[in-house]
Amino acid sequence: MARPSTHIFRLLKWGRTLARHGGLRGIERDSNTPAPVRRLARIARFGTFQPAEPDYATAFKAIGPAAIKLGQSLATRPDLVGDEAAENLLTLQDRLPPVSFESIRQEIETSFGQPLEALFESIDPDPVGAASIAQVHKAVTSDGRTVAVKVLRPGIRQRFARDIDTYEWAAAHLEALGGEAARLRPRLTIENFKRWTNRELDLRREAASASELSAAMKGFAGYTIPEIDWDRTNGRVLTIEWVDGIKISEVEALKAAGHDLPELAQRLVLAFLTQAISAGYFHADMHQGNLFVKADGTIVAIDFGIMGRIDRRARQWLAEILYGLTTGNYQRVAEIHFEAQYVPAHHNVHEFATALRAVGEPMRGKPVSELSVGQMLDGLFAITRDFDMQTQPHLLLLQKTMVMVEGVATQLHPQINMWDVAAPYVRSWIRDELGPEAALADRLREDFGTLLRLPELVRRLEERIPAKGGAPDAPPLPEIPLMWEAGKRTRSWAGYLLAAALGGGAVWAITVLGWLG
Repeated sequence: MARPSTHIFRLLKWGRTLARHGGLRGIERDSNTPAPVRRLARIARFGTFQPAEPDYATAFKAIGPAAIKLGQSLATRPDLVGDEAAENLLTLQDRLPPVSFESIRQEIETSFGQPLEALFESIDPDPVGAASIAQVHKAVTSDGRTVAVKVLRPGIRQRFARDIDTYEWAAAHLEALGGEAARLRPRLTIENFKRWTNRELDLRREAASASELSAAMKGFAGYTIPEIDWDRTNGRVLTIEWVDGIKISEVEALKAAGHDLPELAQRLVLAFLTQAISAGYFHADMHQGNLFVKADGTIVAIDFGIMGRIDRRARQWLAEILYGLTTGNYQRVAEIHFEAQYVPAHHNVHEFATALRAVGEPMRGKPVSELSVGQMLDGLFAITRDFDMQTQPHLLLLQKTMVMVEGVATQLHPQINMWDVAAPYVRSWIRDELGPEAALADRLREDFGTLLRLPELVRRLEERIPAKGGAPDAPPLPEIPLMWEAGKRTRSWAGYLLAAALGGGAVWAITVLGWLG
């Protein structure tokens, strides 16, 4: 891990970039911002000229690739960054100028240990897409198949590791300040972001994700996943079947091709629900650029770097919550939040049900053109503070994806009502999974499994607990040294304040010289 002075310098440098785009104004004005953070924001913006309207998306893009991914992640956290910032970050496009084809050739040849010509008959040197992590080229394999070749940008893993190191350090210090900062669990947010980006930085994992989702959706007609070319895939290169189709965002082209747009919209929503509720594994980046429609009407998804996973019990809670909201059974929705321990037990379940009613009732029975799922979810986030609800990362990723799906479906069919489409599916799933027969089968399977595990459990207890008695040692937990704790042991706070001042001065000098130059 880098030294505290290094983290402070990076944060001040990034802070100045945010300041030049007006991105620190909201942090300073928010009453929930801890005082030390507010002071650092003032230092970072000193001497800058801020625009009237903040542009967070442009600032994150200027900071670099890791910041682009972080910005996209924070777009799902209006509770953490505020509604204005979250809305602006939703416009953040993951597009960067491409690297040279010679660099791409070198990455492919080095990773496979053989010349490019041994793998591909031809490859287009001009990329079809260039993002912060990788870029994609169209190619023809040596056996004549047309494919898309995704290649990591050179040095991208090292750059992400460096920046995430600072994100972790900053999140640990922010959370240690307590209060609202602790409730929002920034460390967990960064930990999830780190896990997602590490998955994206290993293209074998993305290939495996595509393969797993394909298996989960095999029985769903009209939705498919391109086939992986495993012989031409490794950690830095992903080769996948080329998709010939119309982007789902090109509505006029879809109409001209004779596709049934309302049916496409409904099928997309049901595909998402099938993934999230039935499979517990969903494509979490279902924006318009990652969805195509083939000539026969089949929806094809691409780009599987960000995936969501929900365990069975959480899926049951989710289905009951969705069904309760669609039918107006707010008491049951409130009870589930308490059963799942999303809401601390010291609160009143009936009061929470009333708060849910205030959010849900204005939406029921209305088309998306008037009220949206996204708006309702924003309303749910607004009441979390009153009931001390801690952040649930799996639900945040689900919310982000649901808003994406809603946006695409609405573009295809403006009058679609997500609840009307979802309710029959959710009701059927609840009947099959939570009905009496399913409950009895689950209990039998669980109890029988427990009996089978008893001998192994006894052996493990004997191994872990010494004959003299006593509990086994707790496993070590990773810790990030806090700056003020290190200051108590080794040096005074003055050293870190000096580091902050020097860092700020250096960044200010760089900025001024850049302006003068």
